[in-house]
This record gives sequence, structure tokens and C-alpha cells, in this order.
Amino acid sequence: MYKHVALLVRRDGMTHEEFVDYWQTNHTPIARDIEGVVRYQTVLPVDADASEFDGIAELYFDSLDELHDALGSEGSRDYDPARGRAKEARADVDNFLSIADRPRLIGEEFVEKDETGGDTTGLYKHSAFLVRKAGMTHEEFLDHWANEHVPLAREIPGVVRYARVVPTDPENAEFDGVAELYFESLDALRAGLGHESSRDYDPDHPKAAAPREDVDNFLSIADRPRFVGRETVQKDVTGEETADE
Repeated sequence: MYKHVALLVRRDGMTHEEFVDYWQTNHTPIARDIEGVVRYQTVLPVDADASEFDGIAELYFDSLDELHDALGSEGSRDYDPARGRAKEARADVDNFLSIADRPRLIGEEFVEKDETGGDTTGLYKHSAFLVRKAGMTHEEFLDHWANEHVPLAREIPGVVRYARVVPTDPENAEFDGVAELYFESLDALRAGLGHESSRDYDPDHPKAAAPREDVDNFLSIADRPRFVGRETVQKDVTGEETADE
């Protein structure tokens, strides 16, 4: 599936609590009914004071054309959807978001491990927005990530789901990819990936230490936003059968 991932920053003058209330009460009912959306999930920070962002919104589509029609292309933030709930949602973001400060990525999702059965509500999630190391091409980055890093990352103790989001248009993408790791407890997440307020951690477990050491081989850590939060699935019709079935 194709996915739009938006790191959200609240509008000036709004508290984090006001932002969350507006997002969940006003915007989410609109966003989950955007034409073409088959899954919509929100992620709230476990520690808002230590978080780089106020939340993450993730919308899934079956086709890239449907995603672009609703949410714009990779290279454009200033778009005007032609119809329906997509147009309403675009107009509403100005009521609670700072658009200029909202990084986003449009990509294809590749699930590398999944023990959740698709229900990720209530799970703790580490989202790393990846920037490749200087001197490395995007293709070299993808090769290392998929073939060297993934086998290490999915063995981190406590990981119940691991997915990669690869940009569909790398030249216009703000990041080289997104790595999403899910855990059933916050303690397990912090043991494997560090506290949300710290990038410089040294995990005790050897299977957590190995991927931590490998990130220096292909990532620019200083340029990599990260987000630790708890996920809620707001809509999921990906497994529904059609009337003909």
C-alpha cells in the first residue's frame, strides 16, 4: 500500500493539549473519510515535552494516484483538492497546524515483520525519519537498509512489527525513508531504541546493540528526526471483503 506520513507541529499560540483535542475531535472525523483512504492511524507522543513533534498522522491508499489526488504530490505542499472530504481536510489543517514546519513523506510500505495481526492500537511505536549518510546515493542507502540493517533490526528484543516506508519520488522526498518499529511496552521500546529524549544510547542486549552500531554505516543521525508515541487506528477497511466475494 501507499502511505502519507505527516509529522505534525501545532499552530503558534496553541498548547499541545489544545492541538490534540482539535486534531482528535475535529480533524480526525474528516481525515478518515477522505476519498480513497483505506486505513488511517494517529500517533501521540508518550512524552510531549521531550518530543520533537506534536503527533504523526498516517493515511493509506491502495494506489498512488488516489493518494496524490487527495493529499498532493511529493514536491508540493500548496495543493487544492478538487472535491469532497479531501478538500475539507486540506482547508481544516490551517486551523491547528503549522504547515511550514510539518515534514512529510509519501511512500510505499514494506512490512518486514508483523506479529500484531494488523491491530496496532495501543502499541508503542518508534518512527525514525531517515537521512542517508553523506557520500551515499539513495540506491546505496536502500540496499544497505534492506539487506544489512533489516535483518538486525527485526531481531531487536520486543519488536512485534517492523515496517519500512520507501519514498515513491526520492528526488522530491524530504527523507530517504521511514523505519517504524512497534513494541507492546514502553520499557521494551526504550531498552531497544533508547529514551525519546536521547539519541546517544548504548543498549545492553547484543541484539539491540548490533542495529544501533550499524546505523552509523548508512545514516546521518544528526539529521534524522525521530518520534516515540502510542498509536491508535482510526479506520481500517483493508481487510474488508467486497460484496462479490
